[in-house]
Amino acid sequence: MSGGVDSAVAAARAAEAGHDVTGIHLALSRNPKSYRTGARGCCTIEDANDARRAADVIGIPFYVWDMSERFHEDVVEDFITEYAQGRTPNPCLRCNEKIKFAAVLDRALALGFDAVATGHYAQLRTGDDGLIEMHRAVDMAKDQSYVLGVLTQEQLAHSLFPLGDSRKEDVRVEAERRGLAVAKKPDSHDICFISDGDTGGWLQEKLGERVPATSGEIRDHETGDVLGTHEGAYRYTVGQRKGLRIGTPAPDGKPRYVLDIEPVSGTVTVGPREALTVDQVTGSRPRWCGTVPTEPLHGTVQLRAHGEEHRATVTVDPGQAPDGGDRVEVELHDPAQGIAPGQAVVVYDGTRVVGSATIIGTDRRERRTA
Repeated sequence: MSGGVDSAVAAARAAEAGHDVTGIHLALSRNPKSYRTGARGCCTIEDANDARRAADVIGIPFYVWDMSERFHEDVVEDFITEYAQGRTPNPCLRCNEKIKFAAVLDRALALGFDAVATGHYAQLRTGDDGLIEMHRAVDMAKDQSYVLGVLTQEQLAHSLFPLGDSRKEDVRVEAERRGLAVAKKPDSHDICFISDGDTGGWLQEKLGERVPATSGEIRDHETGDVLGTHEGAYRYTVGQRKGLRIGTPAPDGKPRYVLDIEPVSGTVTVGPREALTVDQVTGSRPRWCGTVPTEPLHGTVQLRAHGEEHRATVTVDPGQAPDGGDRVEVELHDPAQGIAPGQAVVVYDGTRVVGSATIIGTDRRERRTA
């Protein structure tokens, strides 16, 4: 129970369905004041109190589990390391993989519980083969299957998503009817462990002494000319337009975008929007929700949270990734823009989530055939 309306209603529904429910709030910060405060957070003392009050209204036991050390190691440090290497991670996805459906689920099962129920918007069904399938939520505007694409079959078998068949406005109405004070509480946004929302400033504080090239050059994609300098490559991500502070305008007068980040030299390459277009995505470290595809899969992929779907053909090459694991090759039939290494590619067959992989590279067909 994060302290928000979704997890509160999910707990109430689970209890009403006859389950023996215990509310758990995760203390994820070593210093709660360093994380978001007010209604925008999910990890604060304020949120813990909101969750406790909701549990009291529902009539279920409530506990706070301290996961701060595990969260710092598996999510915060991973976030810092990824940015230091020029990649753009998704911390919510990593939190689901390492904390909510790993550390929490492991402890819950050890204590005799059967499953972890959350307020995520996704649906679970039993397939014809007896495996648990995860599908997109009914409310596509709130669908969270993308950040759950890291869950394995064993984790899905011990998960419940009571809100998957509901729309967010109906959940708020239900919360009010149940007397839950969080009924009108705003949704949390941005990154929970960056207190002021300034990701670049936060990374500068954390990485200033770790990264050799704290500053570097901003170069033009086509000419190689130096257009300016910056104070840290980790302040940029592929597809970024704002904050480049380039004094020299492009010849055509159009804005430039970040195309590439070289973390060792600190070089940030910029160019026109069309240079961001890719139709080939390569991933590693795949995690499959069910069986591993052994033949090319003709389905769709999603490349960022709440991003659009792209028709694609997905092929798994066993043992061909740089780390010795399986490589996932994605041929996009609908090209995409601004796709950065470190993001996740989540594979769908209709509404069913097949699995996910971490993006390690992108390419464009015309570049490959040139």
